[in-house]
Amino acid sequence: MPSSKKSNSLPETAFKNPLASPDGRSFEDSIRYHVRFSLAKDWSDVSNDDLFHAVSLAVKELAIERMLQSERRYRDNDAKRVYYLSMEFLTGRTLENNLVNLGLLEQCRDAFKNLGRDLDEIFEQEADPGLGNGGLGRLAACFLDSLATLGLPGFGYGINYEFGLFKQGIENGNQTEEPDRWLSDSLYWQIPRPEKAPQVPIYGRIVDGHDVLGKYRPQWVDYKIIQGEPHDMPIVGYSGKTVNFLRLFSARTPEDFNISVFNQGGYLQAVENKMQSENVSKALYPTDASPEGKELRLVQEYFFTACALRDIIRRYLRYHDNFDAFPSKVAIHMNDTHPAIAVAELMHLLVDDYEISWDKAWEITSEVLAFTNHTLMPEALERWPMPIFEKVLPRHLQIIMYLNSLFLKDVEKKWPGDIDRMRRMSIIEEGWVKNIRMANLAIVGSRSVNGVAALHSELIKKNLVPDFFEMWPEKFRNITNGVTPRRWIAKANHGLANLLFKTIGGDWITNLNELKKLEPLANDNKFRGDFAAVKRANKDRLADFIKKNLDIAVNPDSLFDIQVKRIHLYKRQLLNVLHVIHNYVRLVDENHHPKVPRTFIFAGKAAPGYWMAKQVIKLIHNVADVINADRKCRDWLKVVFIPDYRVSMAEIIIPAADLSEQISTAGMEASGTSNMKFALNGALTIGTMDGANIEIRDHVGADNIFIFGLLAEDVEKLRRSGSYNPTGIVQAHPEIYKVVEALKENRFSKHEPGIFDPLVNLLMDPNDHFVHLADVESYINTHREAEKLYTTPDAWMAKAILNVARMGFFSSDRSIHQYAKEIWGVKPIL
Repeated sequence: MPSSKKSNSLPETAFKNPLASPDGRSFEDSIRYHVRFSLAKDWSDVSNDDLFHAVSLAVKELAIERMLQSERRYRDNDAKRVYYLSMEFLTGRTLENNLVNLGLLEQCRDAFKNLGRDLDEIFEQEADPGLGNGGLGRLAACFLDSLATLGLPGFGYGINYEFGLFKQGIENGNQTEEPDRWLSDSLYWQIPRPEKAPQVPIYGRIVDGHDVLGKYRPQWVDYKIIQGEPHDMPIVGYSGKTVNFLRLFSARTPEDFNISVFNQGGYLQAVENKMQSENVSKALYPTDASPEGKELRLVQEYFFTACALRDIIRRYLRYHDNFDAFPSKVAIHMNDTHPAIAVAELMHLLVDDYEISWDKAWEITSEVLAFTNHTLMPEALERWPMPIFEKVLPRHLQIIMYLNSLFLKDVEKKWPGDIDRMRRMSIIEEGWVKNIRMANLAIVGSRSVNGVAALHSELIKKNLVPDFFEMWPEKFRNITNGVTPRRWIAKANHGLANLLFKTIGGDWITNLNELKKLEPLANDNKFRGDFAAVKRANKDRLADFIKKNLDIAVNPDSLFDIQVKRIHLYKRQLLNVLHVIHNYVRLVDENHHPKVPRTFIFAGKAAPGYWMAKQVIKLIHNVADVINADRKCRDWLKVVFIPDYRVSMAEIIIPAADLSEQISTAGMEASGTSNMKFALNGALTIGTMDGANIEIRDHVGADNIFIFGLLAEDVEKLRRSGSYNPTGIVQAHPEIYKVVEALKENRFSKHEPGIFDPLVNLLMDPNDHFVHLADVESYINTHREAEKLYTTPDAWMAKAILNVARMGFFSSDRSIHQYAKEIWGVKPIL
């Protein structure tokens, strides 16, 4: 991270905040203490990076004190606790967020002004934690924030990845991947807990055996041990009264170093076990294209889940003698299928380690576990080949096989002779190589199964797992996702936050429905002007960021049309590029100028093994190179791809958006949360009737959103009937024909002819699962509506204000309140 190497000495009176550290030092003294004794620096040598670490340590002291106080309250009340298991927690930078939630931000900002330092430059020293990839991890982070803000005893469990997904670079328009070495910069926030490290067995084999009463007691032998070293990150709720934690496990081996092998000359072999074990928490999402990659992914998922369950049980047994009260004191939530092995692991621990009967253990397991599904694509539901699963987890395979046999007996009892239904519902998928279906396992073992948007939840019941819904309708429910206003307004959009505080007070920060008070102001000239000034300042900030980092000048007066999210064909960045090409062809070939200047902004990462998504990134860059270099486009069109998208970048991009692109193929996006963040920050949405777009439309009003394209049932009908005919669409619509021909004729790849043929072939394929061309005409026409509205700034701003005013439902506080009441049964302890 960049840092300032020289600075003025730090005056003793720089910090006026009276809030004391736990040992009685003032906040000012605490910072000076850490500069001198934690960093071993003299005041005359303090850099921005040093100040960042010193302030972080001072804030961490306050957070730890509140965390210990919160734990005492929970313990004194013998509170039921919820544990949220997730492969990802995309927390974003921590320092500013903690200052916001502790109420210290403005005091800290004033102090740094007195120093002649810019606090924002201090914030820039912090690396984004590489603990997630996209919406799944960011949702988990929002949920932790809401749990603490609502005073609920809720804790996250995950992996302390040494490297994040990857750092995205761009070379000749192509995505490159470099290691994301984030962890060393974030150790200041983490609290090591080596004394609480669980040990989990892995590999080995099963030896059949019986106890003295003749009961079957298999023995898991010849296994290896991986140790999970916990590291806690305090999660500060707003007002700072409740501080929970996110517990992340680093993989270690109990025997770091074999001295006898070392002394015999086996220097590398002496640390072989250590290196193999530590690979487990080395990187987020290793590729699973090979059997070795699949095995490592399975080991990762088992490792953090097994560590979490052992830690949960350890914490419970500190205050309870048996498991009778376990379901009334513990709720465990599985965020997607990654931790679904928890079903078999909890049964293994209860039956094998604590010698509880199978029936009682199953009663406990199926009462404490709950499952959130995040995908409607069957191919994205995790399946583990049985040979790999048996190699890694032989005892768990036994448990799953037995569980499946009992479950299928229940299915047979309900639907006698329905072999096809039994085959669909079985946890074991038959085939040349049998697979373990983790979604089926999670559903069978959970008390609750929920989707994350109204349409998504209906499609789970109707299309994804209708047999399970028919068997257990009471298990299924919807809880629409939400986002935290603390990060996505208070931290990300200071101008809007200040305007809200001045206009309607501060209650919105913990009760987002307070934004309703803005509705009458949508037609107030002064408020519209103030709101427009905030938007313009945010656009200026993004324009400066783009110029500084990419050396591309963009016009803040232009319409900022933004799509930032993971690059995937179903999210249809390709559809967006087709519209960009359409604008270019009309302007350059037909001299048809758009009604307003446009800046098209993209950001997002493609999975390293997802070649077609990488081709979309390449196309965006080639189109950008052509358009940005064409003098005819200079005042009208600009295309920008911002590399290495992450939370801190989203906090700059989202507040600056005029138009938010949420254009996934209808019926394929579970929910989306970027759609909520954009609307909450005053962007209008152009989108399909997919995911949470539907509910956003219902809340903000159909007149305040731009909806286009096929409905989910229309898409499904096209697929089933085989009537999707891209060739016919192209022939019938000259505008679409010109766009496709521009790609075919290498207009954006003169020096790389044919490079985009695979994308053209996808577009023209009647089996294109994402039916890109079916929506192009509607998409173009809807963009024209948006363009026309933008020419009337007052009307545009009125609709933008109404979007903000009507987003109260989409707070993660509402989501968590619903989870707590309907699924977990946990209550605030304040």
